[in-house]
Amino acid sequence: MSLASVGLRTLVRREILRYVRRPWNTFLPPAITNALYFVVFGVILGGRISATGGIPYILFILPGLVVLGATSDAFQNASFTIFHGRWNEYIHEVQTSPLSYVEMVFAYVTASALRGIVIAVMVAVVGAVFTNLDGSIPPVSLAHPIYVVAFVLVITILFAGFGVMGGLWARDFDYLTVMNQFIIRPLVFFGAVFYPLSALPDFWQTVSLLNPMVYMVDGVRYGFLGVADIDPNVSLAVLVGAAVAVIGTDIVLFQRGYGLTE
Repeated sequence: MSLASVGLRTLVRREILRYVRRPWNTFLPPAITNALYFVVFGVILGGRISATGGIPYILFILPGLVVLGATSDAFQNASFTIFHGRWNEYIHEVQTSPLSYVEMVFAYVTASALRGIVIAVMVAVVGAVFTNLDGSIPPVSLAHPIYVVAFVLVITILFAGFGVMGGLWARDFDYLTVMNQFIIRPLVFFGAVFYPLSALPDFWQTVSLLNPMVYMVDGVRYGFLGVADIDPNVSLAVLVGAAVAVIGTDIVLFQRGYGLTE
């Protein structure tokens, strides 16, 4: 596979333009939603919640909201574009193109992961604005920027890969809503976004480790704040392994024509 192939670059460009041309549908809603999260949980409730591990609450929830925005949009973009292509039968043009199955998956995942990264940056900027409104709270900074970049990159690729699976599996648009609202978001909210893992009893801490979101939130929190309940290298290794497995599964599904030949 050549990363510079015309077909690959064309498909990536098409997928990126699909959401860039509609910023009011793709970028504005998560910006408004996360502004509300910061107002309600960070400003209103955060002022009544004591510092978590010495960290102001609004700063503590920032990494989790970054993960929520990045994963939701990466998943939503990939699942929607695959399903929409199936629904309107223009995905067959991609199937009959000279692109390899690896290139097809790479293009969809790349474009969707990029959207997730853009949303992650937007959420971080919104969070920085709200923290700066209170002079008593230190400004947002990156304790370990390399870890922030690594985790955001891996989690957006992982959920873009999940989105490809979801788009192939969905039978109608309701399936997409169910997956995002009733599977992805609950996992995030129970992934230590609004509370430290160490605050749970030992049994529930162990159960929480089965939730992949815990590793994502904890890893991004380490990158932003320098604190973590799990070794960030372990979290990153788990997520990289999951991403490789998911992308590999996507390629196999494309090869077998799963959901594409109906």
